[in-house]
Amino acid sequence: MKPERIAPGLGQESVWDYPRPPRLEDSTNHIQVVFNGVVIAETRRAKRILETSHPPVYYIPLEEVKQDYLTVTSNQTYCEWKGSASYYTVTAGDKSVPNAAWFYPNPTPSFEAIKDYVAFYPGKMGGCYVNGEQVQSQPSDFYGGWITSEIVGPFKGGAGTLGW
Repeated sequence: MKPERIAPGLGQESVWDYPRPPRLEDSTNHIQVVFNGVVIAETRRAKRILETSHPPVYYIPLEEVKQDYLTVTSNQTYCEWKGSASYYTVTAGDKSVPNAAWFYPNPTPSFEAIKDYVAFYPGKMGGCYVNGEQVQSQPSDFYGGWITSEIVGPFKGGAGTLGW
């Protein structure tokens, strides 16, 4: 059963107002990804994907990611909208997390703008930030949404949400 939409307050967005199929848009928000005390990525040129019931996923230009900390894995998944995704293990110092970030080497034409961009699972990093606010991760490793105080749900990903 689909849950009741939370009405957004002033300056907030409801994920239930996001479209399906998803929309890709530019973002000038200050985005940071920190892992094991190292700033792995930082940008004001991210792209975000907005899809019904999901918090935004931020994609960071590859040239603004410290690629020395990334190693391509053999993991692959498929998105009906974006195509085939490949994954990175993120390693900094003595810590390593497999499949903690993903990218689309050959995205579908509608999402071609995220080619050479990387997304990170906030729950697998030490901290992901939007304009200085540490984000909460979307429930489930299947999704990589970034929840901030500006985003209201309820959010897909937790137990019992598969049929939404």
